[in-house]
Amino acid sequence: MKRPPLLIANEELLPEPQQARSIARRRKLLDAAQRLFAEQGYDATSIDDITSRAGTASGSFYVYFRSKRQLLIVLMHELLQRLGRVDLQPKGDFREFLLRIFDTDLESFGAIRAWHEATLADPELAAMRGEIEAWTEERILRLFRMLAESPRARPLRDLPVFARMMDRHFWSLLARGGGLSKRAFAREIAVAADVITHYFFADAADQ
Repeated sequence: MKRPPLLIANEELLPEPQQARSIARRRKLLDAAQRLFAEQGYDATSIDDITSRAGTASGSFYVYFRSKRQLLIVLMHELLQRLGRVDLQPKGDFREFLLRIFDTDLESFGAIRAWHEATLADPELAAMRGEIEAWTEERILRLFRMLAESPRARPLRDLPVFARMMDRHFWSLLARGGGLSKRAFAREIAVAADVITHYFFADAADQ
């Protein structure tokens, strides 16, 4: 399987801190940005907002990041690395399987919301978004091909088109996920699981 796109490859990142205190301060900035992006979006969040929420001096931001844009790229890079470690081998109840996958994204609603917003006005970020969605679509297609190998699976499916549709749906769900309660989010995942299950497997009434 392909590795996730390396978003930071062309970024002139500042050296990552080595001391525990500096590592913690950088993490506070990333976490503060994540929460603020979830609450008010990318454009409405300033660097001063981030440092204030993190409880650090304004100038300390530039010790770790060159810009708010670069911080967002780092957040998305971290998300992709976590997604790349997720086991996509279907196990047990399919709804629970999908919820376990999306647990990886729950803490990243802010970054995803900000990413969708920022890519609308930044062609370079838009190109990165295209690479990310091509990668996630390929992962979903791989999962669907495993489902299609089941002896109970329906014949004559257009897996690439269905994978593309579900990939777009999942990204849309994640982009607005911060406004959903945990219960509402679980309901949406349950519906998506039902759609996928019905697409691949015949209902009892159809058999």
